[in-house]
Amino acid sequence: MDTADACNPVGVLLVHGLGGTQYDLGSLHKILKRAGVEAHTVTLPGHSGQPEDLLSVRAEDWVAVVEARYRELATLHPTLHVVAMCLGSLISIEAIKRIEQPSGKLVLLAPPVFLDGWATPWYWIFRHIVYRIPYFARSMKIAEEEPFGVKNDLVRAIVKAKFERGDDFHYPWVPLACIKQVDRLRSWIGKGLDAIRSPTLIIHAREDDLTSPRSAEFLVREMGDMARMVILENSYHMICVDNDRDQVAIEMLRHLELDTSVVKIRTRVRKSTPAE
Repeated sequence: MDTADACNPVGVLLVHGLGGTQYDLGSLHKILKRAGVEAHTVTLPGHSGQPEDLLSVRAEDWVAVVEARYRELATLHPTLHVVAMCLGSLISIEAIKRIEQPSGKLVLLAPPVFLDGWATPWYWIFRHIVYRIPYFARSMKIAEEEPFGVKNDLVRAIVKAKFERGDDFHYPWVPLACIKQVDRLRSWIGKGLDAIRSPTLIIHAREDDLTSPRSAEFLVREMGDMARMVILENSYHMICVDNDRDQVAIEMLRHLELDTSVVKIRTRVRKSTPAE
């Protein structure tokens, strides 16, 4: 349910990743609800349709939508937190930079400041050359491939089956032209991070196949005392649905000063590595 509860003083805005839906965030919506807060979603421009819809979207559009959604919800909740996954993390950082007095905290999940994960192909650095050829940038497709950012064998098999059935949970590919917009957004991130006054938790997997922990380390270094990070030891990129999903939920709730007992631990939580 995404209807605002004006009587609830605490709200959370959930922001999904590139080509994704709220599936990217696993059970966090339900967990936040059990913790007594109102969780809200936002659909990024170019999503909830077909991958081709991303061709006309610019990075500015993503940031503007998240900023507008935050300002709308802030009129309903005196305290409004933001929890964002992957690309949604970068968008949320830029949106919060534009808001002078954000009332809540930030949780950034696997933010891809650098695209340097272990599964990144060596030729990926040459994409900037292809950007200069509009026809190829618009026609080339970046497909979702195994391991789909998932280390857990069972979850990975479920994700693979969903793609094969054509389930409407994540785009099977995104156009290269859209990756250009991601790169534009990444280039903005390092500017003005010291101005963010929202206490920030960054959760990142050591074995992230898309973006290494270097991204989390960069953000913590540039944001200073406002940020801290937790490194997970048993997941790939999709940390909200992978082996460490319970730990992700617990760390999020702890950061937002909510009741961690609402997390129904399904598997043994492996020790994570906190870092200041």
